[in-house]
Amino acid sequence: MSSKVRIGVVMDPISEIKTYKDSTFAMLLQANARDWPIYYMQQKDLCIRDGRTWAKWQQIEVIDNNDNWFSVIDSGESPLDELLDALLMRKDPPFDMEYIYTTYMLELAENRGVLMVNKPQSLRDANEKLFTSVFPQCCVPSLISCSILDIREFVEEYQDVIVKPLDMMGGASIFRLQPTDQNLSVILENITRFGTQTVMVQRFIPEIAGGDKRILLVDGVPAPYALARIPKTGETRGNIAAGGRGEGVALSERDKWICEQVGPVLREKGLIFVGLDVIGDYLTEVNVTSPTCIRELDAEFGLNIAGDLMDAIAARLQQVA
Repeated sequence: MSSKVRIGVVMDPISEIKTYKDSTFAMLLQANARDWPIYYMQQKDLCIRDGRTWAKWQQIEVIDNNDNWFSVIDSGESPLDELLDALLMRKDPPFDMEYIYTTYMLELAENRGVLMVNKPQSLRDANEKLFTSVFPQCCVPSLISCSILDIREFVEEYQDVIVKPLDMMGGASIFRLQPTDQNLSVILENITRFGTQTVMVQRFIPEIAGGDKRILLVDGVPAPYALARIPKTGETRGNIAAGGRGEGVALSERDKWICEQVGPVLREKGLIFVGLDVIGDYLTEVNVTSPTCIRELDAEFGLNIAGDLMDAIAARLQQVA
């Protein structure tokens, strides 16, 4: 394999990103710094022809500039396995059927030798909320169900809970519920679509006041610092998209222990870039689709997390060369 990795990226429109906080952009900057050819595409640019995945692509160069951050230097249409050595799947949720169809397309290219970051089958298998169930030793009491009765009983047992859908991001549609809430019934009816849509319910963790920590792992190894996303006044969600503010913190011993529990499983499943969400001492989510916070942590602590990812990609490719 050439020392120059031909790397592709499937993402939302690059013209609409906020470069100062976009983790995908941080990855592309590091690929560009290595003089790796970068091929940009969106979900709509992929198709399958006779059992082979093709893409309409644009070869781009990127620069760390908030006003004019990319330029197109070439374009075309090719089978992914002829075009690329590796591909970053960075399309944001919702994790809907179109997302799943895309993973099937990428899996065909993976079977022909393209390294996928992250592995398509594992993207399907590792729902970001449900996957925490694999690590109960790391989590608070939780329930995954579409039964309004079961959820009501869980709320009654723990008195203070968080309920959230399984397919959203950025804190969307997350509710904090207590048995005395006057809107409890209507919230449960809506979030479960009258008992037909499965949701996650977790015992409320008061330590959210100190931040929802995002820990980034590259090939199962955590960065030494996390971004604690601290809720704004009156909020229970720390997500930056929900108005939280980020504050860098060193990993605690408990954080490191959680990473030791989770990291080997991620590596085995080909989940090369992952963001764990930890509140207090507890794992709450395993983010595998398009985890963020690279730029904030790099800026605060002088890290190069995207560079570490590019090194991991090159090492994996070298293993199979």
